[in-house]
Amino acid sequence: MTPTLIWILVALVAIGLYLSWTAGRLDRLHARIDATRAGLDAQLLRRASVAQELATAGVLDPAASIVLYEAAHAARQAEEEQREVAESDLSQALRAVFAEPAQVEAVREAPGGEAAAHELTEAVRRVPMARRFHNDAVGAARRLRQHRKVRWFRLAGHAPFPMAFEMDDEPPAALIDRAA
Repeated sequence: MTPTLIWILVALVAIGLYLSWTAGRLDRLHARIDATRAGLDAQLLRRASVAQELATAGVLDPAASIVLYEAAHAARQAEEEQREVAESDLSQALRAVFAEPAQVEAVREAPGGEAAAHELTEAVRRVPMARRFHNDAVGAARRLRQHRKVRWFRLAGHAPFPMAFEMDDEPPAALIDRAA
């Protein structure tokens, strides 16, 4: 074997190892996206469940209960392609119902209201964090998938292109101010 052939073989092995490492990294990013999406789904479901429970508890006025219940129900039943809109609608309903600190105080004064308000506060605080974690993972995978080496060698396989979850997740100010 000539030295040139040995160097070509070493270069091919090095390129193969590098491509394998990149494919593994991309696979880990896709697994991270799946995990963060599951976490986001859990937090969204928790927020909708707490809102629905609060709406049916009888501590809110009837109009606020209906608005909150319908938005929470729509968020829980939404199909995947309509999920972002339904979750944004729930965020808007929460802000409308809990726009005034007096409404939060009324909930807290009801029997079991302190625990319900605390649970809702925690739920609305965790949704933006879970969404940020998910979107950060999506951004990292997208950046890696845009590299030429990933496209040319089809290192992503048949995995779908990752999509960020965009929604209005601003919490009601009255809930957050009271908790702080």
